[in-house]
Amino acid sequence: MSATATKNTSSGPVLDWTAGHGPVTGALSATTGAFAIATTGAATGMPPGWALAVGAAGAIGHTVAGLRNRNAGRTLATHAASWLVGAGWTTWAMTHGPLTWAALGSLATIGIGIGAAARSSALFEEAREEEALAAELRQVAAELSAERRAIAAEWVERIQRICGITVRVLGVEQWPTGAGYSLDLEPAGGITYHRIAQDSARLSADARLPHGCTAVASPGIHQGRVIVDVTTVNVLMEERTYPTDYSTLSLLTGIPWGYRTNAENVLAYLREQCALVVGPTGSGKTNMVHTILAGFARAEDVLTWVIDLNSGSAGLPWVLPALNGEIKREDGKPVRPGVDWLAGTYDEAVLMLDAAVKVAKQRKMAYQDLLSKANTDLLPISPQIPQIELVIDEGAEILASSDRALRKLAEKILEVIRIARAMGVRTVLTALGATGSVLGNLMIRREAKVRVALTGGETEGMDLGKMFPGTRGLRVDQAPYKGAGFMGTPESPAGLFKAWRILPNQIREIIAATSDRHPTLDAVSAKAAGPDYARRWDAERTAWMRDHPAIDDNPRPDAEARPAGGGLNLSALRGETAPVSEEEELARRFREQIDAQFATTPDPDATPEPPARPGGLNLSALRGEQDSPAQRAALNVLIAAGPEGTGASAIARVLADDYGTTRQTVVGWLKTWVEDGTAVRIGEGTKTRYVHRRHTTGQHPQD
Repeated sequence: MSATATKNTSSGPVLDWTAGHGPVTGALSATTGAFAIATTGAATGMPPGWALAVGAAGAIGHTVAGLRNRNAGRTLATHAASWLVGAGWTTWAMTHGPLTWAALGSLATIGIGIGAAARSSALFEEAREEEALAAELRQVAAELSAERRAIAAEWVERIQRICGITVRVLGVEQWPTGAGYSLDLEPAGGITYHRIAQDSARLSADARLPHGCTAVASPGIHQGRVIVDVTTVNVLMEERTYPTDYSTLSLLTGIPWGYRTNAENVLAYLREQCALVVGPTGSGKTNMVHTILAGFARAEDVLTWVIDLNSGSAGLPWVLPALNGEIKREDGKPVRPGVDWLAGTYDEAVLMLDAAVKVAKQRKMAYQDLLSKANTDLLPISPQIPQIELVIDEGAEILASSDRALRKLAEKILEVIRIARAMGVRTVLTALGATGSVLGNLMIRREAKVRVALTGGETEGMDLGKMFPGTRGLRVDQAPYKGAGFMGTPESPAGLFKAWRILPNQIREIIAATSDRHPTLDAVSAKAAGPDYARRWDAERTAWMRDHPAIDDNPRPDAEARPAGGGLNLSALRGETAPVSEEEELARRFREQIDAQFATTPDPDATPEPPARPGGLNLSALRGEQDSPAQRAALNVLIAAGPEGTGASAIARVLADDYGTTRQTVVGWLKTWVEDGTAVRIGEGTKTRYVHRRHTTGQHPQD
């Protein structure tokens, strides 16, 4: 059968056989049932009294059911009468014949009466239910209204007594979270909200609010109205972890950075604004940075570039799990890092900032047609043309630094802030405090309209007046908890908030959940950024992320167990020897037996030791690693590199399998060799290489 035929055969009215009877179908069912029973009973000689007994039983049953459902007496009487009238007609028709005109006419009349009575009782029951519901709502409203009236009267009297201002309360709104309420006030005599805001602390104390709860005044719907938010539950005291809902976000709809005292999320809108986050040590600033990176990772139209000159610590948790293959996806595809670029060194930061400037300038030229079609001077940000968010940890300190190199870096940061707003490159800077040196830069004050001050109860270096100019009533002691502070945006005035606590396992979860959500840099921007961007994850560029000194849980007590710093161990010059344990003495004797039994020969590739200089101090016995096989092997690699030289990473890779030597250790050796003339350093930054002295002078080093 074709699909058309099937459709035709299934057409027609659809009957719901499970639906209950209405007034019409109920009356029709009752009359047809009575007629069928009367006809059958008359034909078979059924005793008429049986029909009357069945009708009486039905009336009793419906009455009991109606009482359980708490139906009105009118409804109970209608149902019982319908059963009894129908049973009475059936009994009469069985006696005198159901096929007479009198019987049929009376049955039709009874059916119409039953239908009308059923409809009337149904309407009565609906009206009764609606009235009961309305009465319940009126009771709740009356109770709530009484509570609101009490709150309004209390605050009218309090504001009059504390502030000397007469106000009229236009509304009281209880917060859905149950953490407080808001008052809509209309002050008399042209008073603005500033007069009430400056007495926020006194109002909070007079209201006996718990610690951490405040009464904060803010502008209302117009200049003659004031909104007072009263917090009654201190939600900042408890620690809340980052929400496990890793759903897709957009830069254009706001990125959540924490929650207010009313337990509602506070959003940061960063399409045109830069951001400034300040917080002293121990205030939760690093955790706040991770919260910001989590929001950017969830956004489908943001690429995050991170600069942290403190060994890249802010971005490493978002990069290493993916680069090291510690996270696996169900579909087997590789997991992308949680940030798009990480700079932990000065040279890498310069490359990143130069790329950001080039991207902004290239976008201005290449997207003129798009801007014209959209009739805007702001580049339309989307997953196809993502915004670049530069998160610079302690970037405000870089701007205020007097160091020559950092000043160059600061100039590049300011250039990005100055020229890249319309083209979708914005910055998030952090600082250790809200001081004049941090906020003294006009560019920061003008562009960083999204501001966060994490206090943690710290008063030093926390000038909230400079951080949030024009806002009164903010005190550090209002946010004494780690991760708590104040946040202000152009959309919402500065007020108390707290950042979520984000745990390391959540960072890994977010990396895995958002890996396929990260946009790719548009072709125009990628071309402008060039190879510096394309090769940002090359092994040579990311070696610093993995190279760190290994921690020996059981350090050896012999001379080869030297500090990673490579400093001189002058124990040979000490007049007194330190006491040794039995294990150390046993190890020493064992080495002496080995040396006595097995003769040792010098390494043919090793550089010969020079003769002792007369009258001088020979420190060859004090060199921490001159006799180390790993160092001799490193020197051989340097010699074998020839006039072209080699770098620390290349040497470390050669020694890694046999000796487990890290790049940091090799860097220490190379630095020492440069100082004593064994090697010569050529180039700077990522192009640094080292050449052995014999290849630069034609002579063997005299060391």
